[in-house]
Amino acid sequence: MAIKLSKAEKKVQYDKKLCRLLDEYSQLLIVAADNVGSNQLQNIRKGLRGESIILMGKNTLIRRCIKLHAENTGNKDYLNLLPLLVGNVGLIFTKGDLKEVSEEVAKYKVGAPARVGLVAPIDVIVPPGNTGLDPSQTSFFQVLNIPTKINKGTVEIITPVELIRKGEKVGSSEAALLAKLGIRPFSYGLVVLSVYDSGSVFSPEVLDLTEDDLVEKFATGVSMVTSLSLAISYPTLAAAPHMFINAYKNVLAVALATEYSYPQAEKVKEYLKDPSKFAVAAAPVAAAETSAAPAPAAAEEKKEEPAEESDDDMGFSLFD
Repeated sequence: MAIKLSKAEKKVQYDKKLCRLLDEYSQLLIVAADNVGSNQLQNIRKGLRGESIILMGKNTLIRRCIKLHAENTGNKDYLNLLPLLVGNVGLIFTKGDLKEVSEEVAKYKVGAPARVGLVAPIDVIVPPGNTGLDPSQTSFFQVLNIPTKINKGTVEIITPVELIRKGEKVGSSEAALLAKLGIRPFSYGLVVLSVYDSGSVFSPEVLDLTEDDLVEKFATGVSMVTSLSLAISYPTLAAAPHMFINAYKNVLAVALATEYSYPQAEKVKEYLKDPSKFAVAAAPVAAAETSAAPAPAAAEEKKEEPAEESDDDMGFSLFD
């Protein structure tokens, strides 16, 4: 016969279990457990068995245990969990991949009827079609302003109707209608609210980021740093190439406006004096590009040489 523990003994056992889990696991998920039944929670435990452990309990008890454990071990990272323990929440300790565990938890959602007084998590739209109800139920639909017609001795909804909006409380008439139609509009399960990993706390959306997303965000950050550096004339590694190019453009502009010159500027000045010289040199290149007939490899090499010379003459290789 099992010995029944007192409340004080249960708290001691719970404290030991939570401290052991905090020492053994460095990452966990904080999940909301609103409207999750015991059978559903048991199925989730079975699905996560082997790499994860679900721990439920009173928030005040969990907070006290975490504070005492942080003081005893000197690890203050656990204190980052305290602001997250609000509402009906639980902890999932895991050694597996956080994204995979989060996806596994999301699989165990079950449909639920619309109960009176419940706040709708989504919009509820009743689709058009035959309801299977007899004509005596027509007045019931009229109360909810749902257009209907009698078709083959049953009530048929003519157009889709937004019965309940997200955030609104479910009324008795709406709940009764959905029950008559056999519609279970809501689904509930454990919802990941936050992620804890070795002292860091972040949103679960971070788990959905791919390498491409990280590269894009990094590139955006570099672009912002470059723009700011150029705006305040503060040299950074990201802005240095642009600063050098802008400085060279200024030097070239001074050389063009004055008698001061240097080899690269001479090419630009020569082009500005007589652009027709370079137009004649570039004519064979344009003809070669528009030609549709294939040419021998030797001929292609000969045609490429004027292109390189014209690029140099145009001033594109200014740093040569």
